[in-house]
Amino acid sequence: MRNKIRLTIYCFFIGILWSSLAKAQTSPVAAPFVPVHYPWTERELMEPALLAANIKENPAKLPLILNIGAVEDIKGAKHIGAADETENLKALKAMVVTLPKNRDIVIYCGCCPFTKCPNIRPAFQELKKMGFTHIKLLNLPVNLQTNWIAKGYPLAGS
Repeated sequence: MRNKIRLTIYCFFIGILWSSLAKAQTSPVAAPFVPVHYPWTERELMEPALLAANIKENPAKLPLILNIGAVEDIKGAKHIGAADETENLKALKAMVVTLPKNRDIVIYCGCCPFTKCPNIRPAFQELKKMGFTHIKLLNLPVNLQTNWIAKGYPLAGS
């Protein structure tokens, strides 16, 4: 009799464990929301339409536009290269070291979404560390193709 009770209890617990495992395998669980903390603020983002309009209407008064990624150059941009590479970050510093700290600077990468981009954070943080006060990040939340090229905005050589 005791063996039957034990066997019943073991089967009951095994059934509970099996059903919870089976449910875990078939029921997707939402991943917890983890907020992304960017080193820039909303005010430090520049909309692509605004920069494109400035390039078209007032090319003599453009900010310094720096391509800190491995993507095509926007019209008027200086190509630095991927800022996650030490030599390119040094080139960025060398390019701006003599500029006034209140110089308008727009940086962009556009290789991938902001959340994954290895280039914009080091470049943005380095410019901040150097004391620049008018830095804008071109708002390319998806990539250069989607947020600039597909909209017909100007590229170098066009």
